[in-house]
Amino acid sequence: MDISIIFKLAAVGIVITIVCQVLKKSEREDIATLVSLAGLIIVMTVVIGMVADLFDSIKSIFDLF
Repeated sequence: MDISIIFKLAAVGIVITIVCQVLKKSEREDIATLVSLAGLIIVMTVVIGMVADLFDSIKSIFDLF
């Protein structure tokens, strides 16, 4: 795991937050909600992939299955 992944996830969070704030100020709360959900889905897919890699590493270290 590299530290750059954390910075990339933080950058996605910052960009999504800025876009949502701009949309809320322009009274587009419905689109802001969709943008925040899209950001959450993007981050969760990256995190789920990393957790799957972690479990594969643990499985290979302890010779499970």
